[in-house]
Amino acid sequence: MTETTLIRKVLVANRGEIAVRIIRACRELGGIQTVAVYSEADREALHVRYANEAYPIGVPAPRESYLNIGKLIDVARKSGADAIHPGYGFLSERAEFAQAVEDAGLVFIGPSPDAIARMGDKLAARDLMVKAGVPVVPGTEPGLDDDELRAAAPKVGYPLMVKAAAGGGGKGMRVVREPSQLDAALAAAHREAEAAFGDGTVYLEKMLEGARHIEFQILADQHGNTIHLGERECSIQRRHQKLFEESPSPFMDDDLRERMGAAAIRAAQAVNYVNAGTIEFLVDADKNFYFLEMNTRLQVEHPVTELVTGVDMVKEQIRIARGRRMGPEHGVTLKGWAVECRINAEDPYNNFLPSVGRISVHVAPTGPGVRLDSGIYAGYEVTPYYDSLLAKVIAWGETRGEALLRMRRALAEYKIMGLKTNLPFHQKLIDSTRFLAGRYDTQFVEEYLPMQDEVQNSQDEEVAAILATVVEHLYRQQASQIVARPKRDASNWKWIGRYERMHR
Repeated sequence: MTETTLIRKVLVANRGEIAVRIIRACRELGGIQTVAVYSEADREALHVRYANEAYPIGVPAPRESYLNIGKLIDVARKSGADAIHPGYGFLSERAEFAQAVEDAGLVFIGPSPDAIARMGDKLAARDLMVKAGVPVVPGTEPGLDDDELRAAAPKVGYPLMVKAAAGGGGKGMRVVREPSQLDAALAAAHREAEAAFGDGTVYLEKMLEGARHIEFQILADQHGNTIHLGERECSIQRRHQKLFEESPSPFMDDDLRERMGAAAIRAAQAVNYVNAGTIEFLVDADKNFYFLEMNTRLQVEHPVTELVTGVDMVKEQIRIARGRRMGPEHGVTLKGWAVECRINAEDPYNNFLPSVGRISVHVAPTGPGVRLDSGIYAGYEVTPYYDSLLAKVIAWGETRGEALLRMRRALAEYKIMGLKTNLPFHQKLIDSTRFLAGRYDTQFVEEYLPMQDEVQNSQDEEVAAILATVVEHLYRQQASQIVARPKRDASNWKWIGRYERMHR
């Protein structure tokens, strides 16, 4: 297939594991040069070490560094980059950034500014989906003020959700179970949406309790060809933040997959979408599906699609940006099963409170069917300035059972010390019989996987371990004054085990 746009050097406008992922893909595509950017907090980050060139862009605060469009364009010009890859998060779904890249004469490795803008406005996107014949969750029309929203709430029906029109990721979102909660929810959603997205517009949407969150990966080239690469199950969430994903979904059947895949393609074509994108749906217990939103970027969970399809999503993004036409060989067949755990710097025994500090030990899981996408290493300093995602563990197997067994083994092998992580949460998830049976929805974590009730036990165990260590230390001091002790085994592995027991 011909490619008409020359891309020799890519600026990666991101950080962490996704920046490393993009840099690796560029290396494999015939040695495309890469340019990293970094804030003062990320001077020693892995993506800075891996890139061919790296440029500082300011203080740790994202608004002064990774969200500063002017600085990023300036670095691209200075470095001689041909294109910019936004990764996910930060500016990846900002139409003004995509437009600034194009205005600077550079290639934006992603969709057009128009597609980002149209699908980024949740209300406008709902209207587009209705016109395209894609089912949407019952809710209010665009542009209603608070009085009109209050009047419309009974028609939408309780429970319902107040949602920000201009954002995602759970921000500007409130659950309302009865009329008395509506005013407070509207006020809070307005404030949070304004702070997060600069737009306080909200709307109402029916809350589908017991629903599954299932999304379809889309690829579309510049020549009008649009395909989907199957679904991802993303229902394991906490406060609307995804924690675990798998592909395919244990809930799907061939008929539902065909209907949802066709709807996803229609949704993308409604905005003349180009490059990689994801159509997200809610699916109720009766297998009725409804459009939720479109993410106009690469998804965090893209590796599970890569493992079951054999398609390298980042390479395809770059090829499409070069002008490549997708041919018949791009028809994909799902093979096997893939699962992904997001490893975050959070304390699952303390309400998932973010954790910071220097990583003292990092032992990566390896072996058959295991992949680790990571931006950390032993000695790396985790700061409070950015998202808590540290790494993603992905496992593949011929069956769901084999994939989950490999994930269980990988989680047991993975050692991160120096700060708290949510590894214990994922280990508890993998051991849940209800989860193993595939019987879960978006409320599963809150209803069936509470971690808070283990806080006190965890604290008691930690105190007991510390006291036992102090007593043992005093005993050894006394014993050493009486008789010389034989040389002890001070291997790293035994030390790690003791340290873990004291600091879990």
